[in-house]
Amino acid sequence: MQVSIKTPEEIEKMRVAGRLAAEVLEMLDEHVKPGISTEELNSIAHDYIVNKQQAIPAPLNYKGFPKSICTSVNHVICHGIPTEKKILKDGDIINIDVTVIKDEYHGDTSKMWVVGKPKPGTQRLIQITQECLYKGIELVKPGTRLGDIGHVIQQHAEKHRYSVVRDYCGHGIGKVFHEEPQVMHYGKPGTGMELQEGMTFTIEPMINQGKYQTKLMADGWTVVTKDHKLSAQWEHTILVTADGYEVLTKRSEESF
Repeated sequence: MQVSIKTPEEIEKMRVAGRLAAEVLEMLDEHVKPGISTEELNSIAHDYIVNKQQAIPAPLNYKGFPKSICTSVNHVICHGIPTEKKILKDGDIINIDVTVIKDEYHGDTSKMWVVGKPKPGTQRLIQITQECLYKGIELVKPGTRLGDIGHVIQQHAEKHRYSVVRDYCGHGIGKVFHEEPQVMHYGKPGTGMELQEGMTFTIEPMINQGKYQTKLMADGWTVVTKDHKLSAQWEHTILVTADGYEVLTKRSEESF
């Protein structure tokens, strides 16, 4: 398995791309509200990335994906396609996944929102999922194994009676959108690849309210929970540093 170790110059480009991706999510904050369509959110993000940031939305035409962001609402786990028909309503939850290419390098991140007033239990699912991401990130340093990260995420989710999606995972990232290694969100401590300084990858746990089984819809992209229960996801792009980690897609509301 060939994993790319990034040079200082590459890391600097990854920092720029990561910051831009984070800024897109920050910019979208005020727009995620009842009555807006996921297509409108896509247009707003596309215009911002292309015109304001002079960057490229990586999902657009990636293996045929038709839009510039992924919008996954309620029981959609990931890769939801924005449409004019999908209007956000009070109580919905949505994950928006943004990947920006700047100077050939990728920054990949996603965030959850509750639309309007939350329904019972949704805020907790979102919070536990974010905690799963943070617990995974905290372990990142040279010598940690990928199984350690998967294990701590799985433990936290299952402790709260949620399940971890098995069919989709985090991934190495850099000049290539998806590269080695695969970063599973479940696993055994002490197993899997050992992290090295200069590696860059995403951690992006998908946590379900019900069972972990997934179903791929007829469009070939949209992944939903098989039991139609809610799913949440948060994602960051991480750099392994000499003594720990750097979150390349950190938003201003976060403290690492």
